[in-house]
Amino acid sequence: MDNREKILLVEDDASIARILCDHLRKEGYFVTWASTGKEGWEDFKSENYQIVLIDLMLPEMDGFTLCKTIRLESDLPILIISAKTEVDSKINGLDLGADDYITKPFRLDELTARINAQLRRYRRYLNTDQPNIHEYFHGLRIDFRNEIVFLNGEPVHLTAKELELLFLLAKNPFKTFSKSELYEHVWQQEDIDGNNTVTVHVKGLRTKIKDEAKTAKFIQTVWGVGYRFIGERKR
Repeated sequence: MDNREKILLVEDDASIARILCDHLRKEGYFVTWASTGKEGWEDFKSENYQIVLIDLMLPEMDGFTLCKTIRLESDLPILIISAKTEVDSKINGLDLGADDYITKPFRLDELTARINAQLRRYRRYLNTDQPNIHEYFHGLRIDFRNEIVFLNGEPVHLTAKELELLFLLAKNPFKTFSKSELYEHVWQQEDIDGNNTVTVHVKGLRTKIKDEAKTAKFIQTVWGVGYRFIGERKR
């Protein structure tokens, strides 16, 4: 069994990626390289990584968008590696959820030190035994690790997209998502006018968790905008 910590590197410059992969593998890490933002997102969803390194200037999905998308799903460390030296780019990246920002060109030993620092913090975070099962009033229980939802002790059979919608909303309580944001995050496609896919899936999700829109206990409609999760967790 491979117990090496796993790094996802998202970098479109093949020569830079090759140097970084070779160096990090020599340092004892397992490294996956993605050359586009969308490829990075697909790799992220298919494997459990301990840290993600993201360049900002990426094809298909830029680094800012990828950083924001990953942060909605996970608390793992994100380190931006970019040639952009502008302060606004650094602030924007950190505001979107990145934990650190290193400017190209950089020394490989400095990159390793920054990675090690972020991983130490992440290990301490994991050792606080953050619960993977959240219980809410009104009978809802979500097991994020095993991807199971219960209502009043009975399993709720959700479609893959319904489950993704619920998890995204529940992992970001009281954050309002527009319908376009939900569609683009869950379906990974650009939203178009007149698309009611999110509305239909939220309606189906609400039916299965017995959550009436007018008396919402879990998913609240923010009229004219979208939806937010308002479930009250038990302590």
